[in-house]
Amino acid sequence: MRKTYAFLGRVEAVVAGVFLALMVVLIFAGGVARLLHHPLNWTMDVSTCLFAWACFLCADLAWRRDGLMAVDILTERLPETAQRLLTLVNYLLIAGFLAFLSGTGFWLSWISRTRTFQGIPGVSYSFVTASLAVGGLLLLITTLFKIAAFLRRADPAPAQ
Repeated sequence: MRKTYAFLGRVEAVVAGVFLALMVVLIFAGGVARLLHHPLNWTMDVSTCLFAWACFLCADLAWRRDGLMAVDILTERLPETAQRLLTLVNYLLIAGFLAFLSGTGFWLSWISRTRTFQGIPGVSYSFVTASLAVGGLLLLITTLFKIAAFLRRADPAPAQ
């Protein structure tokens, strides 16, 4: 299970990097085409879709590496037991929110499947809304791994 999770993290990193690079290329190509009086209006729309996906993938990568912002000025002054309890409550709140986000994202993807994305024929708006569902699910998986590691941890030191 851990090897699969680690592999998934590597795949996420590659896909997020490719999406970010494609965004830059598309926006640059759109600017050059506009300069040459042959605008490619679809480049901004595709870049927006890629941005939505890259945001969620990068958020999961940051969450995996504990790279998200944390404000612990008050909690670090609490006793260790209170810190651990607060950390667990935070993880559970995050997991509940992400479960709701994923479920709602899948529902939104389903109901928007017939809507076209920015009027581009044959491209469903679900390609964008699925980023919410998949991103939320990836973040939920990471949160569940964090909860399991937290509960297994023998050392009662607070999570950083």
